[in-house]
Amino acid sequence: MMKRTRISDLLESGQSGHEATVMGWVRTKRGNKNVAFIALNDGSCISNLQIVVNVADFDEEVLKKVTTGASLRINGLVVPSPGQGQSVEMQATGLELFGVADPESYPLQKKGHTLEFLRSIAHLRPRTNTFGAVLRIRHAMAFAIHKYFNDNGFFYLHTPIITASDAEGAGEMFRVTTLDMKNPPCNEKGDIDYSQDFFGRETNLTVSGQLEGELGALALSQIYTFGPTFRAENSNTPRHLAEFWMIEPEMAFYDIEDDMDLAEDFLKYLIRYALQHCGDDLKFLNEMYDKELIERLHLVADNAFIRLTYTEAIKILEASGKSFEFPISWGKDLQSEHERYLVEQHFHKPVILTDYPRDIKAFYMKQNDDGKTVRAMDVLFPRIGEIIGGSQREEDYDKLLRRMQEMNIPEESMWWYLETRKFGTVPHAGFGLGFERLLLFVTGMGNIRDVIPFPRTPQNADF
Repeated sequence: MMKRTRISDLLESGQSGHEATVMGWVRTKRGNKNVAFIALNDGSCISNLQIVVNVADFDEEVLKKVTTGASLRINGLVVPSPGQGQSVEMQATGLELFGVADPESYPLQKKGHTLEFLRSIAHLRPRTNTFGAVLRIRHAMAFAIHKYFNDNGFFYLHTPIITASDAEGAGEMFRVTTLDMKNPPCNEKGDIDYSQDFFGRETNLTVSGQLEGELGALALSQIYTFGPTFRAENSNTPRHLAEFWMIEPEMAFYDIEDDMDLAEDFLKYLIRYALQHCGDDLKFLNEMYDKELIERLHLVADNAFIRLTYTEAIKILEASGKSFEFPISWGKDLQSEHERYLVEQHFHKPVILTDYPRDIKAFYMKQNDDGKTVRAMDVLFPRIGEIIGGSQREEDYDKLLRRMQEMNIPEESMWWYLETRKFGTVPHAGFGLGFERLLLFVTGMGNIRDVIPFPRTPQNADF
């Protein structure tokens, strides 16, 4: 059997005059009684390969089964294409039908489908141009993330998915248990007795690998995590998922300025990588979904990010004269509408905000001398709002312990985290980048459910 050639390789080389074998799925078939034209796609690129079939050379019954969605192997001669938009096409000399697709029931016929409908057939939507493009970009971004950190001396640390700690202190976690929920064991108070559970204590799916990432950084200097995280937040919005992926670098000997420098360099690298390696897919998404997508990517890649404090941002928002849905004042957390105003209407560039009020930030953030703010930093992007959240971490044992007590975080379950501040503590910092938030920005898609293959949202765990 002749070795399969990927359609992307065949089209990219543009070479003709040789025989090749391609395999893929039929996007369309048209023609007349003498000749048929099959558009074949194997997922390697957004473009189809046109297959020209001389009808007289093939079994009529087999050709009848070549319909949209059917899978084929085609042997043939690669020849220059007279059509526009493609350098070569293939004249078929052999055709094998792998699998049929009944036109009456195959849902991806040649017509427009809404994104909402495609979510209901997530097992098939990767075969569409849109989701083929999104998933190829998703792969490219995942590869670029690992490449960036590897090339910059970071070590990839695998942090636990099952954990007994709540890194965010929000409590919105999925419980992990092997107890019989119909008849769970109870203690004297009538509460469920988790000492009889698999781990001997209450455990959950992780909301962040940060705390364990800090442990790694305080030995290896520079680490990053890249894994699934889970939030049991009942938010049925275009921006929330119950299961998503997070990238979380942690760096010893870094202060807040170093943290911001890394975040800006990292994001620019990823955007440039997408522009360089995902051109055809980005052009398609730019044309079909977001006419300003590529322009917006260049805006981020080619401009220095604006840096200012939360307090300065509040003054700008208060002086804007805008009637925001959520009124703004010092001490309140910024909403997406505030973040987007700063980026899209005031500065027209990405923004990094620093020095947030400590009362709206997590316990582990380094406290400033003013007693009111912490060394937090958020990176704000057009259309997205916050895309990165990070901080310098509190390395002082007494300050960290006092903050945990103020926020009712139990010392006994976090003893290991506190001990790192007793044994060779150092200044350190880190941040978190939601992978799907990044993909929303890079693809121009409007709903976070459309940048992950199988979204997990309230009342939905299909596929």
